[in-house]
Amino acid sequence: ARYCLFMPSDLTLKTMNFVHKTILVVSRGKKGWNAGNMPVLKLTTTGRQSGQPREVMLTSPYQSGTSFVIVASRGGDDHHPAWFVNLRANSKVWVETVDEPRHERTARIATADERATLWPQIVEKYANYGGYQSKTEREIPLIFLEK
Repeated sequence: ARYCLFMPSDLTLKTMNFVHKTILVVSRGKKGWNAGNMPVLKLTTTGRQSGQPREVMLTSPYQSGTSFVIVASRGGDDHHPAWFVNLRANSKVWVETVDEPRHERTARIATADERATLWPQIVEKYANYGGYQSKTEREIPLIFLEK
């Protein structure tokens, strides 16, 4: 395994999500829906072991029609984020955005061809994703959240 000095810990990632959700609550949904010039969404998956709902705030660097595309980068960690492992086990998810209240969607992992097309576009616009990919040997998945 490769290690990066600047890899955020689980506690750091959870704290960042807590702060982000708090901003949404305190601002009554008026702030927190944009980060790094990308739309932010709240994704709720079902815990693959607990069966409990698990919320995470994520950016969507690409939208296609009514679908959002999210990136399972986890900052370039060698392990997939828990939310990705959860949606891989159960593709039924809930999404909330600035424009839409919480609603059900289906998560679908991009095919190899879709990723080959989209990844360069995403990295061109948001270079940090390319940096994340260079930190890990795993291929960072792209996920469509479809209505």
